[in-house]
Amino acid sequence: MESEAIESLLSQEFINADITVVVEGSHVNLEIISDAFEGLNTLKRQQKVYGVLNEHIASGAIHAVNMKTLTVQEAS
Repeated sequence: MESEAIESLLSQEFINADITVVVEGSHVNLEIISDAFEGLNTLKRQQKVYGVLNEHIASGAIHAVNMKTLTVQEAS
């Protein structure tokens, strides 16, 4: 799956987020900086991201995801 397609999917869920996607084969590295993560622990943040990508993980288009999820305040 192309990085642009993944970024497009994520930007629909995480509006006004700073999203970086690096695809290496079927492995995806993400950094998402969004206020949508405010008040959420690491597990809840990851669940939000997996909720967007789950269909593509299930199909095998994405095999592994490594993610860094930050609020805007944490990133500054």
